[in-house]
Amino acid sequence: MDASQCPLMTQSGQGRPAWVRRTAQFSIQKCGSLLIPDFVLGAGEAMRRREFIRLFSSTAVAWPLAARAQQSAVPVIGFLRSTTAVGSEHLATAFEQGLKDAGFVASQNVAIDYRWGDDQSDRLPGLAADLISRRPAVIIGNILAIRAVMAATTAIPIVFVGGADPVREGLVASLNHPGGNITGVVFVSTDVAAKRLGLLHDLVPKSVPIAALFHPGAPAVELQKKDVEMAGQTIGRQVLSMDVADEREFHAAFAKLVQQSAGGLLIGSGPYFLSRRRQLAALAVRHALPSCGPLRSYAEVGVLMSYGSSQADAYRRAGNYAGRILKGETPANMPVELATKLDLVINLATAKALDLNIPPNLLTLADEVIE
Repeated sequence: MDASQCPLMTQSGQGRPAWVRRTAQFSIQKCGSLLIPDFVLGAGEAMRRREFIRLFSSTAVAWPLAARAQQSAVPVIGFLRSTTAVGSEHLATAFEQGLKDAGFVASQNVAIDYRWGDDQSDRLPGLAADLISRRPAVIIGNILAIRAVMAATTAIPIVFVGGADPVREGLVASLNHPGGNITGVVFVSTDVAAKRLGLLHDLVPKSVPIAALFHPGAPAVELQKKDVEMAGQTIGRQVLSMDVADEREFHAAFAKLVQQSAGGLLIGSGPYFLSRRRQLAALAVRHALPSCGPLRSYAEVGVLMSYGSSQADAYRRAGNYAGRILKGETPANMPVELATKLDLVINLATAKALDLNIPPNLLTLADEVIE
């Protein structure tokens, strides 16, 4: 296939070998009242995750002693995300790579204090306050976490990573001149919703509608809806758009979609759905709906596909920005960066559970295939 004729190949990174991660088994993980197939965790992966959790759990315990011994020797970077540590390993690795590119190596000439909100937003103010009390030189985090940091300090430099418009969200004064103590990296998340619909369009029988689930509080949600509706009209596909404001509405929403004969599910972007992606993945499989989400972390937990901005690329850029701040640059004068790299991830274990054959050409286009 000519890459110039295929926007997915062009935007996912033509010429780069696909990274195929293989997993060897299924595991069952309980989330709320649902038994959710992880689809991702394999034998080797399980060992790596246990080690990751051990490492970052011990960091918070060991850090106070290490800080007193090394505070005068190395700068400290605070890293706060609203999500869990598990599933964020690649983001931490990418962040540290960006730091390395700027001349800073973790545990050598810089210390990193990792904190995780475990998808519980009410924990973030306490985590932010504790992190600030350790007087880091700069704090990195996703937008939900950074809001808690901004509420507690106007002095410590901040680098955010997120998919929302930071000016509209009130984080910065402008993209070119952020002002204050904050700058960051934005990854595109809303304007590829139409392409996700196109992916499902190729997998789902043409005679059935595709459902699109949105959270009314998500950033730029109306733009998401407009993009999907226009894309549906362009390709001649009926789209069933539905707002779901609360987790308690999930079961009723899926029952309604099945009643309306939906053949696939497009999941809108936003922090609320991100924190509940496991429930959405489980319900999609339970109701035999091929699904597509906005970020890699959705495909990791059982959503059939994800197509969207590479968060790893965004965190690598954030690491580079943190290094520049450590060297003396001021966030107020550092323009907000735009991360444009896009990734297509396919979960073959979910495809198997749905008894769905993924076309070979789509597998070839994928940046990552989870087996």
